[in-house]
Amino acid sequence: MPYVLLIMEPRGQRAERGEAAGRAVYERMVRFAEDLQARGLLVSTSSLRPDHEGVRVEVREGRASLLDGPFAESKEMVRGFFHLTCATREEAVAIARACPAAEWATIEVRETGPCFEGA
Repeated sequence: MPYVLLIMEPRGQRAERGEAAGRAVYERMVRFAEDLQARGLLVSTSSLRPDHEGVRVEVREGRASLLDGPFAESKEMVRGFFHLTCATREEAVAIARACPAAEWATIEVRETGPCFEGA
């Protein structure tokens, strides 16, 4: 079953960490991804740029609305993801628990599937 682990980091955490510590954390995450790849579980992974570089797009009644970041109403932002193929939800949760980012961020585990299914 396909799952996505969303890395939800508090705002400003990366800047507070500093470059040297950030590079060390990044290397841990790269090793974690390499292990998932070697085990045949990793579909894809990526870090995301800060939300102040992003834009939100909505189209309502044919009119587009754009909102440039940052998106102040959120205390955390998605800063990366792992797209995995796992046998069970429990396996995806176990991988999230082993993820180094769980030490400084929240890992949200979500199964992927068609948007018309479920509530």
